[in-house]
Amino acid sequence: MEKENFVELMKNQERIRNIAIAAHIDHGKTTFSDNLLLGAGMMSEEEAGKALKLDFHEDEASRGITIDSASVSMVQTVGGEKHLINLIDTPGHVDFGGDVTRAMRAVDGCIVLCCAVEGVMPQTETVLRQALKELVKPVLFINKVDRLIKEVKLTPQEMEKKFIAIIEHVNELIENIAPEGYKEKWKVGVGEGSVAFGSAFHNWGLSFPYMKKKGITFKDIIDAYNEDKQKELAKKAPLHEVVLEMSVKHHPNPVDAQKYRIPKIWHGETDSEIGKSLMNCDANGPVVFMPIKIVVDKHAGEVAAGRLFSGTIKQGDELYMNLAKRNVRAQQVSVYKGAQRVIVNEARSGNIVGVVGLKDTFAGETVSKEAMEPLEAIKHLFEPVVTKSIEAVKAADLPKLVEVLKQINKEDPSIKIEINEQTGESLMSGMGELHLEIIENRIKSEKGLEVKTSPPIIVYRETVTKASETKEGRSPNKHNSFYLKMEPLEDNIYEAIRSGALPEGRVKKKSTVLAEALSQLGWSGEQIRDVRDIYNGNIFLDETRGEVHIGEVIEMVLDAFEMVMDAGPLAREPCMKMKVSLVDIRLHEDAIHRGPAQVYPAVREGITEAIKTAGAAIYEPLQVHVIEAPDKFTGTMTKLVGSKRGQMIDMSQEGTTAKIKAKIPVAEMLGWSNDLRSATEGRGISSILEQNFERVPQNMQADIIKKIRDRKGLAENQ
Repeated sequence: MEKENFVELMKNQERIRNIAIAAHIDHGKTTFSDNLLLGAGMMSEEEAGKALKLDFHEDEASRGITIDSASVSMVQTVGGEKHLINLIDTPGHVDFGGDVTRAMRAVDGCIVLCCAVEGVMPQTETVLRQALKELVKPVLFINKVDRLIKEVKLTPQEMEKKFIAIIEHVNELIENIAPEGYKEKWKVGVGEGSVAFGSAFHNWGLSFPYMKKKGITFKDIIDAYNEDKQKELAKKAPLHEVVLEMSVKHHPNPVDAQKYRIPKIWHGETDSEIGKSLMNCDANGPVVFMPIKIVVDKHAGEVAAGRLFSGTIKQGDELYMNLAKRNVRAQQVSVYKGAQRVIVNEARSGNIVGVVGLKDTFAGETVSKEAMEPLEAIKHLFEPVVTKSIEAVKAADLPKLVEVLKQINKEDPSIKIEINEQTGESLMSGMGELHLEIIENRIKSEKGLEVKTSPPIIVYRETVTKASETKEGRSPNKHNSFYLKMEPLEDNIYEAIRSGALPEGRVKKKSTVLAEALSQLGWSGEQIRDVRDIYNGNIFLDETRGEVHIGEVIEMVLDAFEMVMDAGPLAREPCMKMKVSLVDIRLHEDAIHRGPAQVYPAVREGITEAIKTAGAAIYEPLQVHVIEAPDKFTGTMTKLVGSKRGQMIDMSQEGTTAKIKAKIPVAEMLGWSNDLRSATEGRGISSILEQNFERVPQNMQADIIKKIRDRKGLAENQ
């Protein structure tokens, strides 16, 4: 690939496609990506499907799963014209779903891969949900068709039936999940060519338009397998040609995509200069760049890979990080070619690029030249619910551990790290046991650091179950009083915050997005005016009227509110679904007597006392799992779910496979994969469909609170 050719294409936005590959685990995404690289001349035919070029970490190759999303840019000729395809391969394992969410922010289209034999699986549904939430347009590729021919031995008619069932299932999901206006428009169909099928392992693919163009039929495919001529099939209908033709035709270029995606992911004024530039993906407008992944390069240091939504970034540009509130300088601009970085002089909007020099940035930051309203935070579908404490084996390695954990946090923002530099103990929270195990192994093997970890700890939530009395919080100098009350937050409001329909953050000025969303959810204009902060699924309202000095203390009040929401009074666990109202205040006339040392303790005391009179309760995380195994194990699987305090939601059977949908507390899920393997002789698989929090059974609450407090070393009456 000539670099000049490449750089020229980066300027031609009409011919750029930013796409991601997303699927259930083991449906063949990385093998599929290899084929696309083969088409771009980046690997040999022998390697394609076996090399796993986009699995850069040793643990990915050894476990045979993709853990990190990997990006690559390639030039493909489609319909006689050269196109620049920026491709991101994403993980399928649910513990790494955060990577999928971040990848979706950077792309405009995605290829959903589905195994022809297994059909649509729980994770297929999850990745489709992540794509549609970010307004990323899907097309479908049905993979592993060779297995239908060789293992299941289907006739052409039966294969067609199988395909139709998968397509209908995917379209039903699109209908249910897609936002209004896209439900019909984005359905996939064989006729128009937004569905293709093939075998990534044998390097061939077909779509209806391609079959018509080349005169190939279903029968030809079956004959090729019967006569062992798969190689000829791969020459006649190369997978990369079919898929990229489908992508170029059905996925939007960045200019078209940003017109409808920007209002969804940015809440600023769309008719301002920066708004117009974002909507039009204008290369001459102000710079707006969002990193979605931080990669640490041995030679260049931290490389922030992400999407340039507006403007042009050149080497040496002065940039501003809006969330970190810091100026930085772009030292290098590059594009990806697999694991290689190609350095370019400048990058224009509409491309996925790497920028070196954004010191201590993180995925989801908004980088621009001037301060601006940041792009919407990237919301993950699932929150980290399993925690382990981690410490260095040798005390002398403590500084190195702190560095490594900070780096891990940047590379994978869905891991939450809390570092206690005094005690040397640090906590890392992830999506599940596997997630934490992989991170631990990487610290040992790649970072060369010996660490020891505690058994997994579950993250609970604190909440209230009824309205409280109004409680007074007095400042230590007794000159300031804050009167606070609280009640449970309505379910529909909480769900809107979780789904991202209600943006989180402090409310500085009147926000039309917030006002519209809340009034649709049934709040009155007066209540909406009082909203000052939406924080981790909790809302703070300022109901005071005509208080002269409120403007001077409100930020401190919100700081104190957030402190309590991070660590509630029952067991210092995060709070959820709380609506806190400041009803009245009495402030000292003199500003010197109402500083942070007076306000923080007073507000914290007021909120804490109110919580105690509001039926405080502990919620635990539950996960809905779909468990599959041969039907002879139905009894043992049901028994296993029962032994884990699980509730059966649904049971079905396809052929000889039994499917159980069950809701199980995460606290009971530790060691789950081993238990499931032994109960089903190694033939059961389970995947998570969704996660939520529910109240801990009343008879267990006191015991759980005591255990958490003991673990944290909290005194009884603290």
